Amino acid sequence: MGFLNNTTVTVDAILTKKGRELLAQGTEAFNITKFALSDDEVDYNLWDVTHPNGSDYYGAVIENMPLLEAIPDENHVMRYKLVTLPKNSIKMPIVSELAAITFKIDDGLQGQSPVVEPNTRNVNDSSYTFILHDQSVCTMTVESAAGGNVGATTPFFLGDDDAPNSKTLTAKSVRIGVSPVDKKKVTQLTIIGNDTGATTSITITNPVTISSLS
Repeated sequence: MGFLNNTTVTVDAILTKKGRELLAQGTEAFNITKFALSDDEVDYNLWDVTHPNGSDYYGAVIENMPLLEAIPDENHVMRYKLVTLPKNSIKMPIVSELAAITFKIDDGLQGQSPVVEPNTRNVNDSSYTFILHDQSVCTMTVESAAGGNVGATTPFFLGDDDAPNSKTLTAKSVRIGVSPVDKKKVTQLTIIGNDTGATTSITITNPVTISSLS
């Protein structure tokens, strides 16, 4: 990774690893239809309202920060995407904190199917994208349907280790069910607001092993 010359306007465009993977599958798979903007490199704590030269210079330090070269790993870039919010919004949308899920060995496979029903503060989300990183840990089914063909406005890319075993659903809420595992397993459930892009995640722990059921 290097720095770009920020004294000139530069567009440094590269394909991510995911992009190269799709390109290798042919032109039908590689079809760019949308774009997103982010401000990953901006430290807004540097916005200086006390600058002696007045309001035109509040952002002088930010505007003169070095720009990083584009990097190909989509898991480490575009983490803080810009979103369009309703006019007069004064607060960013936040998905309310959700409790972690831990299944109980003593309960076995009975009665352990909590519902995850997110709520977004400040701006409403009509539905959510739920990404279960490892579906061998538990099951995930739609509890309350989203309606329509809606997807996350903020794409979330899993690493190579998680992607093959992941499961993604679009809904208002989902039900998480326990599955017997060969050993105690832990995974993450990532939740993305489809309207706002607000994101949160919860930990799911499953200690209900096959041997504990016998």
